[in-house]
Amino acid sequence: MATTTATTATKWWGGGKSPFNVEYGKLMMWYFLMSDAFTFGAFLIAYGTTRFATNGWPDPNHVFNSFPGLGGGLPLLFVSLMTFILIISSVTMVLAVHAGHQMNKRGVVINLVLTIIGGLAFLSCQAWEWTHLFHEGAWWGRNPFPNHDGTVSTSNFTNFFFTITGFHGFHVFSGVVINIIMLIMTLQDKFEKRGHYLMIEKAGLYWHFVDLVWVFVFTCFYLI
Repeated sequence: MATTTATTATKWWGGGKSPFNVEYGKLMMWYFLMSDAFTFGAFLIAYGTTRFATNGWPDPNHVFNSFPGLGGGLPLLFVSLMTFILIISSVTMVLAVHAGHQMNKRGVVINLVLTIIGGLAFLSCQAWEWTHLFHEGAWWGRNPFPNHDGTVSTSNFTNFFFTITGFHGFHVFSGVVINIIMLIMTLQDKFEKRGHYLMIEKAGLYWHFVDLVWVFVFTCFYLI
């Protein structure tokens, strides 16, 4: 009886496997991403509730119309560039995971470096956007942008904007740090010695989640 129990336990948990035939660490990553999705969802639902319960709201085409070196009058061009950078970084992350499945160390290194560069580029763009808005008088508790109809707007817009985009930016920064750690481990042949690049796949799940969340943030703040 003890032997049978031990065998069953080995089937379920041996080798880091979960009862659902999913690697244990990957299952835990999915749990974490689900809980994180609830947090982002709560933020965005609160934003949407406030947004549509308010008669007036700033026009995003007026708020986000500047581009570094080109001045104003270019609605949403800069944030479109930010979105493009994040999408490309998601593609390179897919390629890194694919290279890991093929035990291709060189492919993993190249695509992780490109993903890290993409993440840093996105954070640099966000830093410029925040700095630009700050110089225009926007910050938590301050909103210099009028509503669509020209009436004075409340600070709800800027409060939500800086909180939610800041929270997302922190996730991008965390993802960059994780990918740097994965890159160092790859260069040190940690995964070659283990015989698999499963950690790269887990890092990829997190990075794709961050990219997906940006789609909702982009829609809520820049398009609606």
